[in-house]
Amino acid sequence: MSLNACAALVQRADPARFRATMTAPVPARRVLFPIYAFNVEVARAPWVTEEPMIAEMRLQWWRDALEEIAAGGPARKHEVVDALAQVLDPEGAKLLDGLVAARRWDIYKDPFEDTAHFDSYIDATAGHLMWTAARLLGAAPEQIVRDFAAGSGIANWFQAIPDLEERGRKPLVDGSADGVKALARQGLDRLKAATAARRRMPADAAPALLAGYAARPTLQRVARRPAIVSEGRTVPHPMRDQLRFLHVALRGWWV
Repeated sequence: MSLNACAALVQRADPARFRATMTAPVPARRVLFPIYAFNVEVARAPWVTEEPMIAEMRLQWWRDALEEIAAGGPARKHEVVDALAQVLDPEGAKLLDGLVAARRWDIYKDPFEDTAHFDSYIDATAGHLMWTAARLLGAAPEQIVRDFAAGSGIANWFQAIPDLEERGRKPLVDGSADGVKALARQGLDRLKAATAARRRMPADAAPALLAGYAARPTLQRVARRPAIVSEGRTVPHPMRDQLRFLHVALRGWWV
């Protein structure tokens, strides 16, 4: 039942990952749904309260749960924790702890210190999530996964920017048109690097990358017209998004 609860949570809160996961073999879904449900819980934890201390406590709760899972002993009772404990190993728990720690940036209104800080945030959130999923599914080359995760993470970040700015956050180190264009090209370069090495990616681990199916066209559109980020026009039309998903699901995550 905890797995069903995870799937339902992902379906409500992260429909793109839900759709991607439903195309994966059933054994892969048993791994992906708990990890993605965990990500939903952690990603929204900083935003459910205006009190930084309470948000910190919510994130710490998940860090404590991961520590319990890594130790191999009984973990606290929670539908997502129950399912996660069945698939996560100590290395995965450590990686996801890094993801939770990075989410502390979401609590406060301080800008990123510099480009390196922004890059590390994307790597810890998008990168640790995708790499954890991929390594639990199969013996995937880490650099391929992290390159693809960086590209898809930047694309997702562009979509989140209008809401982040409305909440008083400063989501970009350089929010100028040139800065946005450069970031989009950086994401495309990371996708290109992953694509060039795609033959080394085992089929068992590939479902972990399918959730990034919309990254390439999103980054391409931002690189051509950076203003669509501030205009909130990076989210594709539903019909176009559906066609893109079908194309990627049939051919592979690299297209």
